Amino acid sequence: MIILASASPRRQELLQQIGCTFKVVTSSVAEDHDPNLSPAELALSLAAAKALDVAKKTATDDVVIGADTIVVMDGQVYGKPADAADARRMLSELAGRRHQVITGIAVVAAGKVWTDFAVTAVKFRELTRDEIERYVASGESRDKAGGYAIQGIGALLVEGITGCYANVVGLPLVTLDKLLRQALGVSLL
Repeated sequence: MIILASASPRRQELLQQIGCTFKVVTSSVAEDHDPNLSPAELALSLAAAKALDVAKKTATDDVVIGADTIVVMDGQVYGKPADAADARRMLSELAGRRHQVITGIAVVAAGKVWTDFAVTAVKFRELTRDEIERYVASGESRDKAGGYAIQGIGALLVEGITGCYANVVGLPLVTLDKLLRQALGVSLL
């Protein structure tokens, strides 16, 4: 059985979109940001920790998928905002600029761990204070890396992307498929 080690409804929707049958078991791993790791290493480390945490709770023949998404600009990691003020700060800093969305993926099966990551460049349009206030007031910025959701109202903040859209949502499906083929010889297609 495939186990998704994430409570993220966005990741669940992406897997459902491609017809994947899976069960959700959430991880208890804290999303601490280790400043000694590069952004890609951080995303991979957190994804692996989440998958390994859930693998301990499931059957040995299960395939566990863990993921972690971060936003990075000028070397600074933007995780999930702590509160509305933090979301405003993030959006103000990202406004009118390019940033990267990095998602680490880990697959745990038969006691082994495989990892990979995807990077997508995102360009925000210029935003007024009022637009940022209205977006934060929508509630959509809560629990989202970088304080926005491209698949929702946050699409109005994004001028363009270069790379995988599903990565910005939270689970790069092509990267996951490649990892599953390498690890288990199984394709999501």
